[in-house]
Amino acid sequence: MKKFALYVSILVLSAFTVQQPALTRDDKSFLLDQLQSTKTTLLNDVSGLSDAQMQFKPSPDRWSVSECMEHIIKVEKAIFDQEQASMKQPPNPEKRSEIKVTDSVLIKMMADRSHKAQAAEEMKPKDIYTSSSAAVEAFTTQRDQIINYVKGTNDDMRSHVIASPRGYLDAYQYMLIIAGHCGRHTQQIEEVKADPAFPRSN
Repeated sequence: MKKFALYVSILVLSAFTVQQPALTRDDKSFLLDQLQSTKTTLLNDVSGLSDAQMQFKPSPDRWSVSECMEHIIKVEKAIFDQEQASMKQPPNPEKRSEIKVTDSVLIKMMADRSHKAQAAEEMKPKDIYTSSSAAVEAFTTQRDQIINYVKGTNDDMRSHVIASPRGYLDAYQYMLIIAGHCGRHTQQIEEVKADPAFPRSN
């Protein structure tokens, strides 16, 4: 988990100190929109892909669509588990002054694939999905669990601040990373599909 926390922190650069109010209705709506829209985009991008297309790798050192999905699923579980664990701890709003990045800056950084981040070893894909349907089902089931939590929760995620090796984020921002990370690797999937050697549908 420490390696994973470092991986997350690599994606988060210090910008400036932020004082954010408690979680608002707009915050919740925005987070749900991010989670729903990135889910829809990813599923649209992999819809109808054959197993050969899912397994295609542009080069030996690049991930396939299936591997990208496996990585997304692993990271989302790890982030959600960490967010849930933080919510079981006493709130620590006094740590809010330690947060150095805004929501909007965080989202922009997550989407910028010009800044590469090395995945922690436990987050690297191991080719566990033998079919496209298995990967889609695993992603959808897990993402729906996360979305349903956000819809139903009254947790004040802004008052739970999580320390990482590179700084502090609140639990709400951790949830934003779920959406942003998915969007980042959906871009990677689109790059794989755009490769000239990508198998074409019959």
